[in-house]
Amino acid sequence: MIEFSMEVDASGLLCPLPLLRLKKALTGMASDDVVKIIVTDPAAHLDFGVYANQSGHKIIDLIKQDNQQIFYIKKK
Repeated sequence: MIEFSMEVDASGLLCPLPLLRLKKALTGMASDDVVKIIVTDPAAHLDFGVYANQSGHKIIDLIKQDNQQIFYIKKK
């Protein structure tokens, strides 16, 4: 199990809201902290991937369960 500092539930939200929730969570976190974010938007992996590449944060795991995607993202 991956240890995380914060969990964000963005289930039921569509783009760009899951990404905005992720950005807000990361803003208040220290470097190397991990956020767990749960989303149901099927395109979230695209948004999160581009954002991680541009910002330097790292997607350390992605778990797909039923209609959910669970991301673990480490702040740079």
